[in-house]
Amino acid sequence: MGITIQNITGNTAMVIWPKMASCADSFYSVMYHPNWNSMLSSYSRKNFQKEERVPGSRSSFVVENLTPLTTYILCVTCQSANPSSDQCRTFHTLEQDPASASNTKKELALGIWLTSSVLLLIIAGILLYGCLHLLCHKRREQPEGQNRTSKEDNGKTWTKSMAQTSEKFEYNNSNVKEVYYNLLFPNCWRELYKTLITVPEIICYLST
Repeated sequence: MGITIQNITGNTAMVIWPKMASCADSFYSVMYHPNWNSMLSSYSRKNFQKEERVPGSRSSFVVENLTPLTTYILCVTCQSANPSSDQCRTFHTLEQDPASASNTKKELALGIWLTSSVLLLIIAGILLYGCLHLLCHKRREQPEGQNRTSKEDNGKTWTKSMAQTSEKFEYNNSNVKEVYYNLLFPNCWRELYKTLITVPEIICYLST
């Protein structure tokens, strides 16, 4: 089976094989493995690192994600059969293309930037939620404080008003008593009343 490997780069390679009549209605298995040592490894499917299935209508396949400056063995069989030595070829990948390396760095930088952006958005959302929660809490506390102050002021005003009312009532009550006393006891009667009060004191004085 004449297998040809072309267009080898640092990360890809194209394998071409002749079509087999037995695989026309089935598929081909493209198996490859890095750092192959034929003295230690046998041609068995379990010894290959990767295996790709290709439709039977095709006769070529591009192997991707290879490691630069690495020796690979690649085999093509029909319907996942164990390969033989004539169905396999070895090849060596080239140095990594500068443009490919630049693209890889760009992809890595883009991934880091996207991850950082998502984390910053999450942190900003948490901080915004905390600020809004604190603001709402303060706004709820402010009317309560105003109501409490208003109630205290109303209580003080009511107490002061009651005290003033009580003083006025006592003053008016004393005036009423005086007027009532003057009506019941004119001046002459008051003088007589005072004289009668002093009589017992005079008697007690004379008896001693």
